Amino acid sequence: MEMHQMRYFVTVATHLNFTHAAAECNVSQPALTRAIKKLEDELGGPLFRREGRRTHLTELGRVVRPRFEQALSLTDLARDEALDFSKMVNAKLDLGVMCTIAPSSLISLIEFFSRRAPQLTLVVHEASGRALTERMLAGDLDVALVAVPEKSEEFQATPLFSEPYVITFPKGHRFGQMDEVPLNELKGERYLKRVNCEYLDIFEEAGHAYHFDTDHRFQSEHENWVQAMVIAGLGCAIMPESLSINPELQSRPLIEPEIRRTISVVTRRGRRHTPVVEFFVDLCKRMDWGTPMDPQG
Repeated sequence: MEMHQMRYFVTVATHLNFTHAAAECNVSQPALTRAIKKLEDELGGPLFRREGRRTHLTELGRVVRPRFEQALSLTDLARDEALDFSKMVNAKLDLGVMCTIAPSSLISLIEFFSRRAPQLTLVVHEASGRALTERMLAGDLDVALVAVPEKSEEFQATPLFSEPYVITFPKGHRFGQMDEVPLNELKGERYLKRVNCEYLDIFEEAGHAYHFDTDHRFQSEHENWVQAMVIAGLGCAIMPESLSINPELQSRPLIEPEIRRTISVVTRRGRRHTPVVEFFVDLCKRMDWGTPMDPQG
């Protein structure tokens, strides 16, 4: 049997009218009737019973109908998947990545993405979390890896991994003698302000609660500059644990309060996404974000 015969049969079974079915299938009624007759010969019995102007399914017709409908559905699904895959050929993914995320946290994802989709072009756009979400709202980006304290109904966020904040300081600093550093220990310390820190307001409010203001004599929107100034002894800085990997940079867990951030893959809620975006989001969900980071499946 052939696919067009099954499609003709299902269309007739839906309308119970050969004339209407022929029109929907864009064939002549005699051609449709011949195809149905050929299918009946192959199956060994009539599929329809025609009584005057009325058409009914026979018992055999009722038995095979769900099978044919399933076969046609799977065929359509395979065609759609093939089309989606063909659309990814020579496609480009503009990925937003928050500038406070260490590249080492994501490199396994990027490597696996390149192996699974070598035909795709990946462009990484680095900016603050708020800047990236604004670009998503404007339609410039379809997907981003961000961590922002506030939640928005405009975005669909899937958590990937979380990490604590630490206090970083130069070698020989008094914090090196401590196992953990309460936030109030920053009183009197020179603090290097990370301009793009997504929890900056929370840290400053906590400082006010302990009746001290941080000395922001040095600040930068670039993480490598902040780290270089810490190493040079110009002050301390609070940053996500994954950023404090420089061997010359000392760090301790920050407590009282202890604050963690969660990195999520974020898309615009309600927006129809391209196959490339859906592929990337699915890949993010299947990654093992532990240590080491290896893809699952």
